[in-house]
Formats: sequence, structure tokens, C-alpha cells
Amino acid sequence: MDPAHKLVTEHMHLSILNLSKTLLAIFLLAIAGCTVVPGSYHTATPGWFIDQDEDVNAKPLPDVIKVHSINTAILDQNSGFKAPKEVAEGLVIDAKKYDYTVGPGDVLQITVWDHPELTIPAGSQRSSSESGNLIHSDGTIFYPYVGIVHVDGLQVTQIRDLITERLGKYIEAPQVDVSVAAFRNKRIYVTGEVDEPGVYPITNVPMRLVDAIGEAGGILKTADWSRVILTREGKDYELSLREVYQRGNKAHNVLLRPGDVVNVSPVTDAKVFVLGEVGKPSSLEMKRNGLTLAEALAENGGFDQRQSDASGVFVFRKASPGEEHGIDVYQLNAKDAAALVLADSFHLQQRDIVYVTAAPLAKWNRVLSLILPSVSALFLGSKTEEALRE
Repeated sequence: MDPAHKLVTEHMHLSILNLSKTLLAIFLLAIAGCTVVPGSYHTATPGWFIDQDEDVNAKPLPDVIKVHSINTAILDQNSGFKAPKEVAEGLVIDAKKYDYTVGPGDVLQITVWDHPELTIPAGSQRSSSESGNLIHSDGTIFYPYVGIVHVDGLQVTQIRDLITERLGKYIEAPQVDVSVAAFRNKRIYVTGEVDEPGVYPITNVPMRLVDAIGEAGGILKTADWSRVILTREGKDYELSLREVYQRGNKAHNVLLRPGDVVNVSPVTDAKVFVLGEVGKPSSLEMKRNGLTLAEALAENGGFDQRQSDASGVFVFRKASPGEEHGIDVYQLNAKDAAALVLADSFHLQQRDIVYVTAAPLAKWNRVLSLILPSVSALFLGSKTEEALRE
């Protein structure tokens, strides 16, 4: 064999060997790439599990997931809407049975007709609250002829009858009238996203949730009117002004009691998270009137038609207490653009996670992005080796 032919043969063997190395590297990297593709994705039938060695009480993730389809049927059942919480039974008070009872700090105005000497009139220099009978810290007042009277916890009608009975020993058929000149004993507290947070008195007129908000100047633009926290006797109850104003649910317009604290939550506490193949993954603040799936996607630039899988638009939501499963997953197939109408009717709840999965081609492109640097290195290495041998 002549030297030229021998040199050509050696080059052919080296090229075949290098090609074999390259193909083997591509194959191995492709297999590895399938398991280390950047980013995560979700399927309707998940197959990933929690490591049981980490927590013996942990359940396999598929066992705590329930998948729903976002279609016309599920929207007809209002599955995308958060059912309003029932108002706790202890908050329901019959307004017909309401009657104010006085206490220390209140000022009573007591009038005995035809006996001006027993009535201290209010004048231009004094208001009725200044000229009335202050209920002292021990719950008593002093009245001429009657003496010391314990009135704490009594209604004005009961006080009237009590004074009338005692005055009857000195005055024939006295005509007595009792009213509250100043309400200072019973109060409620309004805090949070209202115009004028503060302390407001409870009067002989029943005060409901809407009345208290009105006294505080109404809610601000930053208020989450679907989440008002009422604290009573150390317990928190969630109420919704939206239920009252938009849906006419009077059950949430509860009658307030002394010592109640009404806190209007800020809308900034109510967020949803949009992740995956969207223009700008981020968190979104819920609007006062809520947020739909279509609005959430639009706010984040929509999903990329080339990178995303339109059939894999998911909403992850923590299941309601008492459910056997732990996570509700709602899936929207948006390959048909008309399905976006359904997305605009699907109302999100706070802390929902919207996730758009990647298209198969996009996943393969990511695999290639891992392979190409290695392939390029092998190719350049083989070229360098050939050059050195020449």
C-alpha cells in the first residue's frame, strides 16, 4: 500500500471514529436531557411523588390532586366561583330584639313634666350631654328625691319605670321621660382600608357592618371588599361587602356588638401567581371585582404560541377544608381560541397558581440547547486532532 493511500485510509478511520463518538454523545445527552429539561411542567395525570423517606405521613402527590376540566359544563355549575362562606350562627342577631342598655360613661337626659325644678334644661351655653346625668364608673346616677339609682345594664324604659315608681312617693302620678343624651359606653373599632379608621359609638339605633363602614368614610381603592375580618370575643370571622353590595346577601351585613373590631383587608394581600410559558411570569394583585383567568394571562403578556402548549393551561388551587383531596387543578384547553371565552368566565381565587406548560417542540429545543455546546466541543476537538496529525 502506497503512503498516500495509507494516509487517506487513516483519515477515514479517524473520521468514522469521531463521528461515532459524536453520535454516542448526542444519544447519551438526549437521554439525560429528557430528565433535566429546564423548567417544570404538569400533566393531567401526574406521575411524580414525594419522597416517602422524608415524611412517613406524606401522601403521593397524585393522591391529593383532583383534576377538573374548564368547559361549559363546569362554568354552568359556577365551579370557577368561590362560594360565599356561610355566616357563623353566632353572628346572626335579630334586630327586632335589639335594645340599647346603658353603661358607665353614658349621659342620661331625665325629664319630669310639670316639675321644671327636677329637670336641668340645656341652654345656649350647655348641650344636653353636659346638662344630663352622667352614669358613674360604678354604674349609678343620683336623682333628686330618688337618690342613688343603679342603672348599668338597664334599658331607658326600665330606668323610666324605676324613677317613676320612686318619685311616686313624693309626686302624684309623675310623668317621666328618659333618653340617652350621649352614647359613650359601647364602642366598635373600624380599621384597615377605610377613609377614617377609628372608634365609633354604638347607639340605640342598631349598627350593621355597612353602617360601620359608612361611619368610617367608606372603603378605599386599595380595599379588598370581599374580605372583611370581624373580630368578636377573640374569634375572627370573614365577611364580604361584595356579597352585600353586588349580590344582595344580607347575611353578611351582620349586626355589630360592643367591642367588635372590623378590619377591611388590603387588596395587596390577595394575589394570584402566573407562571410557565407566559410573557412575564409574576404575581398579580386581585382587583376589587376579582380577576378572571383571561385577565391574568393578558396582564402577563399572554402565552407564547410557539413555546407554550395551549392545551395545558392549568389553575392550581388549595382544596377547601374538609375535602378528601388537597389540591384542585383546573385545566383549560385553549387550542381553540373560542375557549378563551371560558377563561374570561373562570374567576380566580386569591393564592391561585396559573401555570402554562411548554410545548413539546419547546422542550426538545431545550434539550438541544444542552446538547449543542457538547457537540460543538467534540466537533472542534476532532478538527483540532486532525490538524495536529497533519
